[in-house]
Amino acid sequence: MKKRNIKMIIAAIALVFCGMFAMVKNVVAKRAFTLSPMSQRIILTPGETYEGGFAISNPTDADTNLEYLATVGTFSNAKGEGSNDDYGSVDLNTISSMNEVMNWTTIDNPTGTVTPNERVTLSYTIKVPKDAPAGGQYMAIFVKEDPEKKVRPENGSSIAEVMQMAYIVYAEVAGDTKKEGVILENSVPSFLLDNKLEAGSRVRNNGNVHTDAEVVLQVWPLFSDEEICTNEEDASLSFVMPNTERYHVETCELPMVGIFRAKQTVKIFGETSVVERTILVCPLWLLFIIIFIIVGIIVWLVVRMRARKKAEATEN
Repeated sequence: MKKRNIKMIIAAIALVFCGMFAMVKNVVAKRAFTLSPMSQRIILTPGETYEGGFAISNPTDADTNLEYLATVGTFSNAKGEGSNDDYGSVDLNTISSMNEVMNWTTIDNPTGTVTPNERVTLSYTIKVPKDAPAGGQYMAIFVKEDPEKKVRPENGSSIAEVMQMAYIVYAEVAGDTKKEGVILENSVPSFLLDNKLEAGSRVRNNGNVHTDAEVVLQVWPLFSDEEICTNEEDASLSFVMPNTERYHVETCELPMVGIFRAKQTVKIFGETSVVERTILVCPLWLLFIIIFIIVGIIVWLVVRMRARKKAEATEN
């Protein structure tokens, strides 16, 4: 009887936790607002004014109005090495000469209200000085729930969680910019134990403005010109900030067994690197069979040679 009661108590506790988890998920879903787009690349001209904007959306199932507060903040180069979509750590605290655009920017409607299922445009104005230095300028516009107008939890707690998102501006000030890049790595493997080809490339942007490194991977059968994989008409673009390295991996699914030709082309600014490889795809099970056959042949040859020598010795 006691064991049964204990099981019932455990089941009841599990149900309570599941219910709390579902409630938390529901609350989060109703509170989440979105920004669109999340980032923008723009060209600025010294002495001229740029006007831009993005949308703040309060979801349909939101249960309250969104009272927002928008501020301009710093956005610096990614620290360390980034790869593909993961661009490493981003510095949102350090201010450098590439964040001067913050001082040129005014948010037209820094506070406002967005009702459920409403989409509001947040506008900003950038007045570029005539002596603005050419090159990259970067900033973030942070949008968060206004803590002064935030609805407190119904349970009476004095702590209210505040959600914040960032819209990133990648600006290039026109003029005599420095556009220099180095291709540090362009590698295609020659032997694979499975059919997933991963070709790597590493570039460094030594200039003072952001750019896209271009990566093209093409794969053919050894004796055919019919491409198995190619992105030649839609090259992969790897975004690289100034004074930053970027690692990119391009993939291709190959047949399980075979010999293939591969070519990877990497470009950044005026630099180009081309690597061509012959690739052998041999799965582990097939490799074991080949080794077993080779070892078997060697053993057979050794046995035959010993038998022949023994027969010759017997005849003599």
